[in-house]
Amino acid sequence: MKTNKTLAVKLTAGLVAAVGAVLFFQSPPKEAVAAETGKTGLSFVEYTADGKLKRPSPDMFRKWIYVGTPLTPNDMNDGEASFPEFHAVYMDPISFAHFEKTGVYPDGTVIVKELSSVGSKDATSGKGYFMGDFTGLEMTIKDSVRYKDEPGKWGYYSFGHKYPLKAEAAMNKAASCNACHEKNVSHPQNLSKDWTFEQYYPVLRAARAALKK
Repeated sequence: MKTNKTLAVKLTAGLVAAVGAVLFFQSPPKEAVAAETGKTGLSFVEYTADGKLKRPSPDMFRKWIYVGTPLTPNDMNDGEASFPEFHAVYMDPISFAHFEKTGVYPDGTVIVKELSSVGSKDATSGKGYFMGDFTGLEMTIKDSVRYKDEPGKWGYYSFGHKYPLKAEAAMNKAASCNACHEKNVSHPQNLSKDWTFEQYYPVLRAARAALKK
């Protein structure tokens, strides 16, 4: 009798553990839950009490949607390129899902730009530009409430172009970032007509092209 009771307890415990494991592995990712509950990309962003943006963890944004890595090397710009680093660009998954369906960057879009230096220019595959070390981190956020007075409702932040990076950053002045993005709005290949450089990112171009099919 005692043996049967012990066996029943063990079986019950095993069943509970198995069900828990199934539920754990079937749980939707955080971004899917956020999308279903009406959250925006702003759910990934944190500010300090005085309005500075907190630096996001690479463990978070490196799991987002990678859209491309533009490079304007010094070698092709008379030795003084304005942005000589690789810019690996990620877009929050909630906003990307909306963009795929509508071709619009929704309010709450968050874009992270992780910078790395030009490392080796020679590899076994041939000569070229290959990524070196991480050098900086920047973010741009679309928020019609917080940035209601900014062109396009976008705010731009830089955590530095040299490690160690700043833990928090104040918003850049419009003239330092927004002015350049604003000029790009009228670019004939920027089909979004938003403050993005969409034409240089193949993932975004492909998503927009898919809307026409």
